[in-house]
Amino acid sequence: MVTTLDSVDVVTVGVGWTGGIIAAECAKEGLKVVGLERGRERGTEDFSIVHDEYRYAVRYELMQDLSRETITFRNNRRQRALPMRQLGSFLLGEGLGGAGTHWNGQTWRFLPYDLQIKTITDEKYGANKLPAEYTIQDWGITYDELEPYFDRFEKTAGISGEDKNPFWGKRSSAYPTPPMKKTPILQRFETATSNLGLSPFMVPSANLSEAYENPDGQQINACQYCGFCERFGCEYGAKTSPEITVVPAARETGNYEVKFNANVVEVMKEGDRVTGVRYFDTVTFEEFIQPANVVVLTSYVMNNAKLLMVSEIGQQYDPETGQGSLGKNYAYQILPGATGFFDEQMNTFMGAGALGMTVDDFNGDSFEHGDLDFIHGASLSITQTGSRPILANSTPPDTPSWGAEFKRASIENFTRTLNVGGQGASMPHKENFLALNGTYKDIYGVPLLELTYNFTDQDRALHNYITERAGEIMQEMGAKTVVTRNPITDYDIVPYQTTHNTGGTVMGADQATSVVNNFLQHWDAENLFVVGAGNFAHNGGYNPTGTVGALAYRCAEGVIRYSREGGSLV
Repeated sequence: MVTTLDSVDVVTVGVGWTGGIIAAECAKEGLKVVGLERGRERGTEDFSIVHDEYRYAVRYELMQDLSRETITFRNNRRQRALPMRQLGSFLLGEGLGGAGTHWNGQTWRFLPYDLQIKTITDEKYGANKLPAEYTIQDWGITYDELEPYFDRFEKTAGISGEDKNPFWGKRSSAYPTPPMKKTPILQRFETATSNLGLSPFMVPSANLSEAYENPDGQQINACQYCGFCERFGCEYGAKTSPEITVVPAARETGNYEVKFNANVVEVMKEGDRVTGVRYFDTVTFEEFIQPANVVVLTSYVMNNAKLLMVSEIGQQYDPETGQGSLGKNYAYQILPGATGFFDEQMNTFMGAGALGMTVDDFNGDSFEHGDLDFIHGASLSITQTGSRPILANSTPPDTPSWGAEFKRASIENFTRTLNVGGQGASMPHKENFLALNGTYKDIYGVPLLELTYNFTDQDRALHNYITERAGEIMQEMGAKTVVTRNPITDYDIVPYQTTHNTGGTVMGADQATSVVNNFLQHWDAENLFVVGAGNFAHNGGYNPTGTVGALAYRCAEGVIRYSREGGSLV
């Protein structure tokens, strides 16, 4: 039996950064909002014993239970896609705050080049710079149009940073709080990159350098540099996350309710409008329908795309013909870099998720690509996130992987190893896409999502070039041994790489090549909005959260306008 609940103005599917921002903005305007979260409620009080590396970083306490739902994967269409039985290459979160609870806190604005990548690349290098199978496209919005929303998100989150990057777009105001501490390790990177003629600056951080009260009146505390950020919640309330900012701001209005253990399986649709969502209680398996005037999909990249597919909203992308936009332009991230082994010991065990310095001299189009066989690039950073005892076992080449010599080398190098790493941009390719799997289903009887993805020649060329630059920086930093990362071949979903998945529900100005417009409003259903990194037409050289936050504020403005005026917003 299905229970139909009372209708509300807005329902969001997922309560992380995007769901929290939509809820806070709409609730402050008097709209009645319900957030459906398939995980449990959690907050700062739940993280008092968070410094348990095995529980959180190895056993993934805060992540999705893959025995209930997972994705299937294959490198190409000739292979059979199989379920991912254990979390590997990326970590799917669940629970209040979503991935915004267990993130590191690096908070970037994508570059002006990113948002108009097709136009700028074609104008500068010609339309044939990349072969036709790379489906790059503009985002349907410019940096200047998105800048006020970047500013809004940074002020909500209290981001700590400095405006010293010559390659960024213009800012309307300074960062709300000063940058984090410039440690001796970061100073070493700063000196080396300056000697090489590069332009180092502090990473913009949601681990705050000082206590801060945001415009909604929410208090964020100062970082303690404990080194337990990524894969962990913050017991100090010092890593900005949805459950200490936008969620309480929404709740304080009296217009917002969160329903936990609510797994949405379908968006309900009648004609050219959606009417609400259908969900299961994950504990009792009771089935509910939540009617709403506006539905906003605010879950992770994979789930937003899957819900549109199972609900048959939009045209599924066909790699054979190139027709359709749903599932198109899935992208990931390329991770070039170099490791340095030093003689002297350094404090590598203290840190914070976004404590670091970066150079953007090889990111976006800040360097000449005329004679190169790739476009875009990577931010190159050193981060001092805190080396922990179980997973931090850097050893020089040719060290045995077990036994007495491994133990000796691991202990010796625990405080003598540094890494310079790049977040390499990922260009969309016609053979990298999301679809529904025809064989496997989740615990609710819904088909699993199918990911088809492999690295491309563009990826391999970018990786090789940026890795060489990372090696040069590490050499200048004085390492006695420099080990550059191996060239990439095929993508492997097993080892962890990054939880920076993008695409599948891309935004744009053309309905034929995008799922949503630049207010994140669905082309085929005006009262349906879809917001997240799935809107990215490609992945840039940064962490995605800052740009996702900006898009969420843009989307919230659209939801409020639609609730008052109706109709298409573009």
